[in-house]
Amino acid sequence: MSIKIALAGNPNCGKTTLFNGLTGSNQFVGNWPGVTVEKKEGRLKGNKEVIIMDLPGIYSLSPYTLEEVVARNYLITERPDVILNIVDGTNLERNLYLSTQLMELGIPVLMAVNMMDIVKKSGDEINIGQLSKKLGCPVVEISALKGTGIMEAAGQAVALAAQSRQNAAIHKFSADVEAVLEEIERCLGSGIPEEQKRFYAIKLFERDDKITARMNMVPDVEHLIRRTEEALDDDAESIITNERYTYIASIIDGCYRRKHRQKLSTSDKIDHVVTNRFLALPIFALVMWLVYYVSVSTVGTWATDWTNDGLFGEGWEMFGRWVPGIPVVVGDFLASVNCAGWLSSLILDGIVAGVGAVLGFVPQMLVLFIFLAFLEACGYMARVAFIMDRIFRKFGLSGKSFIPMLIGTGCGVPGIMASRTIENDRDRKMTIMTTTFIPCGAKLPIIALFAGALFGGASWVAPSAYFVGIAAIICSGIILKKTKMFAGDPAPFVMELPAYHMPTVINVLRSMWERGWSFIKKAGTVILLSTIFIWFTSSFGFVDGSFGMVEDLSDGLLAVIGRGIAWIFAPLGWGSWQAAVAAITGLVAKENVEGTFGILFGFAEVAEDGQEIWGTMAQTFTAVSAYSFLVFNLLCAPCFAAIGAIKREMNNAKWTWFAIGYQTVLAYAVSLCIYQLGTWFTTGTFGVGAVAALLVIALFIYLLLRPYREGKSLTARLSTGKAV
Repeated sequence: MSIKIALAGNPNCGKTTLFNGLTGSNQFVGNWPGVTVEKKEGRLKGNKEVIIMDLPGIYSLSPYTLEEVVARNYLITERPDVILNIVDGTNLERNLYLSTQLMELGIPVLMAVNMMDIVKKSGDEINIGQLSKKLGCPVVEISALKGTGIMEAAGQAVALAAQSRQNAAIHKFSADVEAVLEEIERCLGSGIPEEQKRFYAIKLFERDDKITARMNMVPDVEHLIRRTEEALDDDAESIITNERYTYIASIIDGCYRRKHRQKLSTSDKIDHVVTNRFLALPIFALVMWLVYYVSVSTVGTWATDWTNDGLFGEGWEMFGRWVPGIPVVVGDFLASVNCAGWLSSLILDGIVAGVGAVLGFVPQMLVLFIFLAFLEACGYMARVAFIMDRIFRKFGLSGKSFIPMLIGTGCGVPGIMASRTIENDRDRKMTIMTTTFIPCGAKLPIIALFAGALFGGASWVAPSAYFVGIAAIICSGIILKKTKMFAGDPAPFVMELPAYHMPTVINVLRSMWERGWSFIKKAGTVILLSTIFIWFTSSFGFVDGSFGMVEDLSDGLLAVIGRGIAWIFAPLGWGSWQAAVAAITGLVAKENVEGTFGILFGFAEVAEDGQEIWGTMAQTFTAVSAYSFLVFNLLCAPCFAAIGAIKREMNNAKWTWFAIGYQTVLAYAVSLCIYQLGTWFTTGTFGVGAVAALLVIALFIYLLLRPYREGKSLTARLSTGKAV
């Protein structure tokens, strides 16, 4: 008989670190039934009978976001054998709010006070024995980051589950509140278990409609609630909130003692610099420049060059011996078995060239993901969201919108899914529409390819792509907020700022691998099929009235398709059929852009000396048209997987098409301006295209500066009334 342990706690309390420490590699990641919220479960190391569920971080059991609803529903309906409540010892008072609610569920609770190493280092004291006595549940000390006490805590949780004994919620509110809760409990029928009646009574008192929707019979207790509200001169939800904090304050006074009440912590001192009103943005820009410089221009490039020139090229020298590359090995094998010409071409020019062109950039991506994982784990990225809130709020977005965008640097799909943490529906829809403007991992190879081929590996290319995405988000926020669909104030920004800490190497590497592996899996599935399609349509065509393999790729079916749509992109500076095809195949998966160029420009052969691909790219693009192509692929509609995520989150076909249309139109307009004005400035040529670009900029400025739609409508109605 398996034992289920639910990990519950506030965001940034160390819950995921504890989960990784308890389960190791025995983890399973999926989605909760009916929703796309990530579901993580695993088995305890050394005891496969113990299942550990990592619930989404929540602040209370009065949920507002989908993650909070999922966590509460699991606890109420699935009823795990025991709840392992992780509490941040450095923020004990705030974390205990959720703890008091968990104690009311009628499920055995074991509290694990995390970050005790930090608490002791600061000289503070937490009386664990007294805390356990006042709460009425066992309490243990742990440090999830260092692995101290975590297996012992798991063992106690298993033992507590085996006892099948519920923790009686011993905390009491004021006499008036307790009296009304007892009356509500008596109104509850036999359908509610005795150990859960207090929880349901409190939720009924708070008028929690999500709870009442789950009850077969809802008693009429409105008169009891109103009577109490009038007596205490406050609304029901605020009454319960105040009662909880009054009770928590009584616990803190007896269990928690600070050594330096007025002394600034190390995190506070760092925040005085990195969140400074004037220094925050320059520091953030410097950090991102350094991240992309190392990932794209130095270390990442060295690893990628070896992969392209060695592993997927002619080969490399190791310990004085020459090791042939994959294309050489595969080619020799195919020649030795007298493989048919068309099949050899499919394998070498299609699969190896296309997939190899994509996988060649994996080292760069892994380096980038290591940096991002470190910045997230150490606590800096939470500060970035706080910093960006100051900016985003001025443009109609909440700082919460930055979180999905941050996640989107790895992949747009989870970034779009993360938008459900935003309570305001208009802000959530706008965030979904703009999240994919941030360069994801799949777009990094495009950036790296053009940075090397057209810009000599310049360090400014990659960071500029990142800031182009941010600029697109900000401008979109201004423009869309002035429309009737998105008008209104942004949702308030509330976010935990965890203390700075050094993340463990294992957790950083795990995060890096999870992001990188999803990319590699895509290369072996979607991209593989795409490269086969590209090879077939480029290698076969009609010549002299007959269908068959063509010697010149320009005679292939793909070239015909490309020339048919190339005119659309000609004003953007890249009207060649190869570039047009690459842009379209990028809709399937952005990684296909490199795969397409790899096939059409002979990437596998190029890898032998490492220079020909850049020369071919330079013949197809100028520096201005290359940057235009780069920006278009950064801002246009995302890959099919991300579009599917948009459809799920929008839950409306019209909104989905609107999002795709807006992204593509914006990408086209920006790319048009970059190429036409860039060509004018660099060559002095002024034509119809430059005039069109200036008109686009004028329209853009008007949309940015025009008054809000709400104000204009109100004025119109007033003037009409006066005329009458």
